[in-house]
Parts: sequence; C-alpha cells; structure tokens
Amino acid sequence: MQLDKELRQLKKELASQTKKYSEIYTPTFFRILNPEDQSSLLNLLKEKPHIQVFDSITNQLTDLVKGLNPTLVLSKEQIDELIVKRLNGLEADTYGVWVYYPWLEKLVHILDKEEFIQVRTNRNKHKITQQEQDLLMKKKIGVIGLSVGQSVSLTLAIERGCGELRIADFDHLDLTNLNRIRSGVQNVDLRKTVIVAREIAEIDPFLKVTCFHEGITEENIESFLTENGNLDLLIDECDGIDIKILCRVKAKAHQIPVLMEASDRGTIDIERFDLEPNRPILHGYIEHLDISKVKHLKTNEEKIPYILPIAGVETLSTRMKASMIEIQQTITSWPQLASAVTYGGGITADLSRRILLQELSVSGRFFVDIEEIIANPVEAADTTATPQPEKGISFPEMEAKTADLKLTKPENAIALDGEQLDELILTAQRGSSAGNNQPWKWLYKDGALLLFHDKERSFSFANHKNIVAYVGFGLTLESIRLKADALNLQVHEQLFPDPELPELIAALQFSNTSPQHQKDGLANFTDIRNTNRNQPKVIKPIPAENLAEIKAETEQIDGAKIYFIEDKNAIQQVANIMGEADKLRLYTPTGHHELFNLELRFTKEESERTGDGLDLESFGLTAGEAIGMRIAKDPKVLELLKTWKMGTGLERLSKKSGLASSAIALITMPTYTSNDFIKGGKAVERMWLTANRAGISLHPMTASILHFNILKYGDGLNQDLYLKDKFSELNEIFYNCFSEVNQQEVSVFLCRLFYAEADATPSKRLPIDKIFMSNLTQ
Repeated sequence: MQLDKELRQLKKELASQTKKYSEIYTPTFFRILNPEDQSSLLNLLKEKPHIQVFDSITNQLTDLVKGLNPTLVLSKEQIDELIVKRLNGLEADTYGVWVYYPWLEKLVHILDKEEFIQVRTNRNKHKITQQEQDLLMKKKIGVIGLSVGQSVSLTLAIERGCGELRIADFDHLDLTNLNRIRSGVQNVDLRKTVIVAREIAEIDPFLKVTCFHEGITEENIESFLTENGNLDLLIDECDGIDIKILCRVKAKAHQIPVLMEASDRGTIDIERFDLEPNRPILHGYIEHLDISKVKHLKTNEEKIPYILPIAGVETLSTRMKASMIEIQQTITSWPQLASAVTYGGGITADLSRRILLQELSVSGRFFVDIEEIIANPVEAADTTATPQPEKGISFPEMEAKTADLKLTKPENAIALDGEQLDELILTAQRGSSAGNNQPWKWLYKDGALLLFHDKERSFSFANHKNIVAYVGFGLTLESIRLKADALNLQVHEQLFPDPELPELIAALQFSNTSPQHQKDGLANFTDIRNTNRNQPKVIKPIPAENLAEIKAETEQIDGAKIYFIEDKNAIQQVANIMGEADKLRLYTPTGHHELFNLELRFTKEESERTGDGLDLESFGLTAGEAIGMRIAKDPKVLELLKTWKMGTGLERLSKKSGLASSAIALITMPTYTSNDFIKGGKAVERMWLTANRAGISLHPMTASILHFNILKYGDGLNQDLYLKDKFSELNEIFYNCFSEVNQQEVSVFLCRLFYAEADATPSKRLPIDKIFMSNLTQ
C-alpha cells in the first residue's frame, strides 16, 4: 500500500516548514514597555495565531516577594499587596519579559533577568551562598562532547554554576543515543549542540550558551578556549582520542583546569593545570607515546595504545569489560546507561563548582562507583571446590625414593661423560610441554637418567589422568633419543620402572651404537623444533610429498596415526571449534586460572623471571586482541559472559589462527593409557621435527580434543551441564570433519601446519639447576 499522493505532498511541505527551525536555539525576547517589541510581538501573534501562550507571571512574582521577605509568613492578602507595590502602577502583562521559543512555537511570560535569576536560584541558598553564586555567574565553562556532556551541561545550567557555557559536538542525535540522552524522538537527527542549547534556553533563557557545531578541531580550539576571555574550566566528555589529547595540550598552555567524567564506575579525572602548569597531561599515562602521531591514526587498532592508558582497562567495571569483548560481535560500540550518565552529570557539576570556588585543588583519578559503595555483603569464596595441585617432588625426595631402585642393566651399558650428559640435558631443557609448564625433573644416578613427574607443574583441568603431561614426556624422550643418536649413543628406555613409584616416568640407560648403526634421519634436527603462532598473509598449500613424509615419520611410532584436513570448508569448521573450545575452557574456573595465572606471561620481564609459561608477545596479537586478553584475565568477566551465553569475541584469536592453516593435523593412539600417551608424544615430536625441517611451521591447538577426552573418559564436565552439552555438540562436528578416525582411537594432539612469514621467539625455559641434578656434580 502506497502513501496517498496528497498526503505525501502535505507531509513534505510541513517537514520543510519544520526544518527551517532546525538550526535555531536562541529564543526571542519581547519587553512590551518597548514600543518596537510590543509591535513585533503583536505581528508575531497575528502571523501565528496557533502559538501557545503561557503566562504565570503572578506565580513568579509571588515567589519573588516571598524570597525578598524570608523572615515573614505572608498571607495571600499580604502577598497581593507586595506584588501591587512591586508592579508600581504597571499592568502585570507589561512586567518582565515575554520569551518566544520558535522551535516550540510557545510564548512564555517570565520575570526579567535579574529577578528571574534571583528567584530561580533562591533554593540554592546556602548550599551556595549569594556571594558564591555571584562569583559563579562570572565563570566560563567549556564542555566538549554532548552525551555525558549533555547531562553535565544541563546540570550546570539548572544550578547556574556558570555565566557562560561553550558547548562543542559535531554529531547529530541518533535513536541509539536516547538510552542515555534526555531528549525526544522529534529531535533525532538534530545537532546535539542545538538540542542542548535549546534545553538550556527553556530552563534559563538568560544563560549565555555558545555553540561550536563542528565540534573541536585544530582550527577552532583556540577560539573555544580563549575567545572573549579564557575558560575557567574545561570539561572533556568527547570520544575522539586525538581531541582528548589536543584539548589538554592547549588547556595546559593556557593554564585551564580540565575535568573529565567517564560514566563507567563514575571515573573522574581532574587535571589542575591552573595550579600545576608543568603537570603532564592525562596524569602522565601517555608520556611514553608520541602524541604528534595521534591525529594521523585511522583504525581502532592504531588508537588502542593511546586509549588503553587513558581508559585504565583493569579499573573498568566487570560489565564494561564483558561488553568490550562483545563489541563487533553482539554490539557495535561500548555501552552507557542513563543512570550513570545522569549521576555523572551531577558529580561533574558538583566538582566544577568546588573547583571554581577554589574549594578543591587536587589532581588525579577518582572513582564514585555506586555498585561498590552500595552493595550486598561479599560472601567468602568457597576454596574447597577448587582442585589444588599436589606438592612437587624435590631433588632430595628423588634421591631418597630411588635409593633401592633396581634397574636391569643393558649389555655394554656405559656411564655418560660430562659433555654427553650436558648435551642430553640441554635437549631435555628445550622439551615442549603444554603451556610450557615443563612438568619434569631429571636425576642422573648410577649411569641412569631418571625422568620424574613434577605434578605441581602439570596440574590442570585438562590434564585428566596426567595425559597432557605424558604427551610432553613422550616429546622430550624422543628428542633425547634422537640427540643421543647424534652422539652415537643408544638409549635403553624403561617406562614406569617401579610400580611403587608412579612419579618415576622413565629410566634411560645408554650404550655406544655399533659401527653398522644407521642414524635416524631426524637425529641432527632436535634443535630446530619451534612453536609459531603467527598468521601468514598468504596461505600456501603444503605439497603432498611433504605431508606424506610427515605421515611416514609420525607413524614410525607403533600405533600412531596422523590425519590431515586441507579442505577449506573443513578447516573453517575445525577453526570454529578451536575458537569455541578455547572460550569454553575459560568458562571453567580452573581452566581460566590455569591460563591467566599459570600459563600466560604478560610481559617479557615476567617471562624472563619465571622461565616458563607462554610469552604473550609470541602470539603475534594485534592491539585489540591484546586488550581482549587483558580484559579476559578478570574471572568475573568470564562468569558474566557465560551467564549471558555470549563471549564470541573470546573465540576470535584461536579461530583466526585455525583459519590461517595450510592443513590441520590430528594424531591418535589406540588406547587411553599412560604408555600410549607417551608414545603419542614421541609421534608428535617426529611430526614436529619433520615439519620444521621442511620449513613448515606448527602451532599446537589442543583444547578441543583434551575436553573431548574428558567428556568420553572422565567426569570433569558432569558438574556443568552447559559445558558438557556444548562440548558434546563440538565433539560430533569435529569427528565428522575427521571422518577417517576410528571411534576407538584416542586423540592425542591437534595442531595447525602452515608456512610462516616470520620466525617465532622460543619460549623461555627453566634454568638447568631447577630441573636437573646429577651425581657427577654432587
């Protein structure tokens, strides 16, 4: 059904009539005692007979005379007498001023300026004394940004906390703004400056408002700050990082104090450049950055290094952090609420008054967090439900527990010399482990190199029955065997040599290889294994012969099988699973604790100090991804996202990595046993070295299969039906992608293979003396 043609034309004409008022925000004053004004008003009323007229002058005069006689309790007759005396022979219609608001088409009769202000501010006394009110009315305040700034400006106007307001914003009102900006739907698409100026004029038509409709620019900042006299206070509520910095640089040059309120947690920034002319802008948070580059920044990724120190990521509210994870997922920008914006306006107006009256001289960042100030009592955390790691084994305990260890000595067994032992232990030190947790300790005793499980270091939710640690042991044992082969040594390995000592994983004894021995093709490549988490710009296919070689080397380990996915659609599905599995892992309190407290190292200094974990810089994160990791570090954020059934942003990094794969590889073993997981680790080592030897990079991504194993072989997910159901769904999709895998096979290792365009920095390792002791050195 189409709009009637006549109705369409009429609507167009009326809209055009309305539009001509869209830039008007100052009312017209008519003082009837002035003949010209009287004539103009008469013409207006004739031209627009539909204008609404509001005449409450008697009510206002009543308030005036009562305010002038505060010691008296006046009767109606006395009030009438005082009003007649005040009129001094004039008719009430001619007293004061008639104010016409063209955008409202309303004519209002009010007291003239001095009496109007006197009556309107009467109830301010003596929270604000008359002397203070007179001083405030000489002050000029500038407000940049009119979202929170609208509430600030209106509150300042209502309280008459200044004599002039300069307001700046280039934007127009959107419907999405109406969740926090007090306005009407008729104002959508109007300039924010016009809307605010109009609202102030409707409250107090005598308050001077100067509008900068184009917002603040390099060209007009000086005028905004200094024209017709310097501002006494600048209030920054803008979103643009370049303008935040520019306005402070200029305000500092003119020694104008700056006040900023962020609606989240009632965050307040005060910078008293009037009292501290040498104070660094933004409390010095961005001193390490080149602010001359800010105006050239285009993308959010480029701006983040500047935004982070200003926003203070760690001090954001939990809901704001969680919401930031959802930006460009379920929301388009950060949220603000009317309640926070409204009390933010009140807080800012209060601080403005105290600064201008010289009652407040501090600088700094402050929080008026209502949720923290008024909150339910905090219940003590239940620590009994959180699994705790076993105490790690010490070198003296290793010595004591192996005092009676009986090992079958191989024929021609030899003792290692110092140089051989050093080579093997350096290889062991470089071993790969989940999260680089390095769950091992080594003891060389009586010609045997003993591998112990340091259970404190391998503690994790996903390490069901120690399977993750056993894969790491297998990797390292194979690496040692290969290094020994390069040194012309044969390794004689006994797994779990003492049933009474389960933490003793393996005993390695050595003999010289025979002259006829043919070295393993990977023997000389143990030093090249490296994890690379970068994403290539161009994804190149891996030649079939390379994949065939990787398969052949991997499956030299008895029972090991390897499967590859190269199809783009299948890679897409598995990448999605990788992303969601990593997110779901964070929804388990233990998994979150392990990643952020045990695995990740957020600074190089932390990585150097601990000698373990994963250096976040090795992930090749964008600035946005780095802030996401910092936000996700807060467990309360993850609790919220799980409750909301959101958090897609947490999947982004792993999904992106998965998509940047030339192939995805899965290694399986026949059974869910300790021996098979150790053998599986050996297969992983062979795959890894073969890939790296061919110039192919490898990135382990095992969260999904580890949880699938818990789902099938353990009960760790039974307490959380949401996680159990989600992993069950992912499990089915995953094995549909790897359709060749027999249901009886056990997944051991999942990774992406690709051609990296940049080398990766190896993760730090524990010092030798933390993982190894030898009777050669005692």
